[in-house]
Amino acid sequence: MGSHRRRPPSGFDRGVNAAGITGIAVTVMSVAAAALGAVPAAAAPKDDTRAEVDRLYTQAEKATEAFNKADERAGTLRKEVSTTQDRIARQQERINTMRDALGSLAGAQYRAGGLDPSLALLFSDNPAEYLDKAAALDRINAHQAGELKDLQVAMRDLAQVREEATAELAELEKSTKAVARHKRTVEQKLAKARILLNSLPSAERAAYDRASRSGRSDLPELGGVTPASGRAAAALAAARSALGRPYVWGANGPGGFDCSGLMQWSYRQAGVGLPRTSQEQRYAGRQVPLSQAQPGDLVTYRSDASHVAMYAGNGQVIHAPYPGAPVRYDPVGMMPISSVTRV
Repeated sequence: MGSHRRRPPSGFDRGVNAAGITGIAVTVMSVAAAALGAVPAAAAPKDDTRAEVDRLYTQAEKATEAFNKADERAGTLRKEVSTTQDRIARQQERINTMRDALGSLAGAQYRAGGLDPSLALLFSDNPAEYLDKAAALDRINAHQAGELKDLQVAMRDLAQVREEATAELAELEKSTKAVARHKRTVEQKLAKARILLNSLPSAERAAYDRASRSGRSDLPELGGVTPASGRAAAALAAARSALGRPYVWGANGPGGFDCSGLMQWSYRQAGVGLPRTSQEQRYAGRQVPLSQAQPGDLVTYRSDASHVAMYAGNGQVIHAPYPGAPVRYDPVGMMPISSVTRV
């Protein structure tokens, strides 16, 4: 698969490489110390700031995936409710038509029914024909009455389904709004964190920004490893074509992406339909060990699979990292790996 040498952390769970406030020399020493896991005491406040920003990035991404799932379910339910309403309308139209037919038949029977049936038979010029018509009429009445009853039962059932679906849709829409409110709260926290970062001296802010944007935009060497299939190769090519496009909440292309949106869009270009969320994408194929990862495989992160990327070869993944960072390459070990899935 190529080298998986751990690079300096990047992404949502990166450690802090910010410097103290004593100048560029201290900044460089702090970065080196942070890479070795030993952070000077003077850098602790900056470490706390960065840890808070990373925590907020993680919260935001989890909220985005929860929003994507709720939105997908709501969309599916909207279609089901629409289909059910169409079925009810068609059934109602059929019932109305049958009622009209039965009303016409009843009127005809009333107009022809002035005589007792036995007298009508007695005075009939053709008793056999009369009996045949009467029997046929009885069969028609029984058939139409039964059909009407069945349709009425079906209409009640469909009305119940519509009511249940509408209630569920309202609940899902309420849930989606709650997730959206949570996202707005996180965005506000991110904005506050950015204000805090902007209050740092320019040299320290530049050092933080470099560490926060340590991903690559150039094409990494694949290390001689080929994609697992033609569709994986096509999906990887699509993901590469999205390099530099922005991270956008809840977006699945082509102008912007969140993490799972990029995976879904890339595989769609290869003719493969993936689920919407990173948690569902984790089970969209066969799981393989990281040591056997091939370009095009999906790599999910954290125990809850709340982030997903695509393996690109040579220890690199391509992904939509977080707000403010465009689609880019990062080391595959940028955060704890949950699974590797071959689609």
